[in-house]
Amino acid sequence: MYTIGEVSKMFNLPISTLRYYDKEGLFPTLTRSNGIRKFSAVEIEGLNVIECLKRSGVEIKDIKQFMQWCEEGPSTYPERKQLFDDNKIRLDNEIKQLEKHLAMLKFKSWYYEQAIQDGNEDRLKTIIPNNLPVDIKEIYDLAHS
Repeated sequence: MYTIGEVSKMFNLPISTLRYYDKEGLFPTLTRSNGIRKFSAVEIEGLNVIECLKRSGVEIKDIKQFMQWCEEGPSTYPERKQLFDDNKIRLDNEIKQLEKHLAMLKFKSWYYEQAIQDGNEDRLKTIIPNNLPVDIKEIYDLAHS
């Protein structure tokens, strides 16, 4: 069993956040001893899932719904799976967008490195987009897809 302070340190979360999660019903099996919250392995595992969902962009209301489904038992497996599937698709799309943005940053970094070496952009303007080095062309294409 862990105290709220110990859990706060484990997860690098403010105690107020853990209290908020408790108030929102995200720890349905949390016990108290003399008014002190006692976190078991069940709450620790739950908090791992909560933090994963939260950091991947899932709203607290949806996390709360997930926790309620967990309490309802096996009949909610399809809903739980759908929550993860939907968020996996959303996160995959966000990752693709981030990869595109990263490709643009990489291309522009290369571009300005070349411009610095050349002292101008004249050569670069003649090789974009079809005569770029192969590795840079791949980055360029991703950035402009």
